[in-house]
Amino acid sequence: MTSRWIIVVMACRRWLPALAACLLVGQGSVAGEAFWPDSPGRNNEGEGRKDVVLFWNVENLFDCRHDTLKNDYDFLPEGSHLWTRRRYWHKLDDVSRTLAAVAEEEGQWPSIVGLCEVENDTVLHDLTRRSTLRRAGYEYVMTESGDERGVDVALLYQPERFRLLGFHSVRFPSVQHGFHPTRDILCVSGRLPAGDTLHVVVVHLPSRAGYHKGSGRHRKLAVQTLRHTVDSLAGKPVLVMGDFNSEPRDPLFRQLCPPLRSLMPQQKRELRKAQGTYFFQGQWGYLDHILVSDTLFRNVRDGRARPLKYSFLLDEQGRPWRTFRGPSYAGGFSDHLPLKAVLCAEYPE
Repeated sequence: MTSRWIIVVMACRRWLPALAACLLVGQGSVAGEAFWPDSPGRNNEGEGRKDVVLFWNVENLFDCRHDTLKNDYDFLPEGSHLWTRRRYWHKLDDVSRTLAAVAEEEGQWPSIVGLCEVENDTVLHDLTRRSTLRRAGYEYVMTESGDERGVDVALLYQPERFRLLGFHSVRFPSVQHGFHPTRDILCVSGRLPAGDTLHVVVVHLPSRAGYHKGSGRHRKLAVQTLRHTVDSLAGKPVLVMGDFNSEPRDPLFRQLCPPLRSLMPQQKRELRKAQGTYFFQGQWGYLDHILVSDTLFRNVRDGRARPLKYSFLLDEQGRPWRTFRGPSYAGGFSDHLPLKAVLCAEYPE
């Protein structure tokens, strides 16, 4: 076989799963009809017995226009990352494609999807109303934080599965302690089909860039703020998800567990075998986490959250297929893998 045909075969193997998921979302195929909220004749067997929860750091999901007072110049068509409308819409369809693959696997769309590294309301409007995800019927809420890069956290939700009761942001006291402002905490409450209320907290803790002492102190301060937020919901079903920029055995989790319980691997042996959600300096790690209150833990399938390992999310080395390598466009989905947990539908109040 010539080298040309080898390349063609490898490209087909890599793109076919993604293409199939794209067709599932965009064309309303026979395989995908069961997942559209308004599809007639959908299969209701087992419907309402579980809720699929997803968290994903989507790596610099910016639009292509300058946002006043934000340092988003790298992500403009003329910026260092050459972020064009074509690349922007391709990325939106990549996010849509991934959620469609989860729907195909689980037999229903994720009820709630936490996202981080999204720029603004325009991005989420385009994702939920104008991209190939539009037929899935998602609504959304997001923060409007003081992060200098302009990235925020958000929650997509299926109104049929999670009826929004309210949401608010909690700002970390970063500036008061001499740090740059970072992403706010997003707190969302919603009513589930069974009538119970679930409280969802989405976070993106300060970066550990450079591993200097200041970054550790900033994350510790952020975790203290997060603990106060969780304490305000004591005794209620709580789900916390986000990019913590910390590994599961990091001491900062001692401030959160208890009252929360982590759904991530904890033992060294288990962590050595795990693929993780992020690959850095030759090693897999878990920077992304899902934690739940004690009252909710017994409803978690297998007691674990797991990274999605769809082949189209990975590059040729089996690592997360990044959108960028430095300023160079790599054309992939994200430098993080999505994290999924499945909850049964009966929640204790």
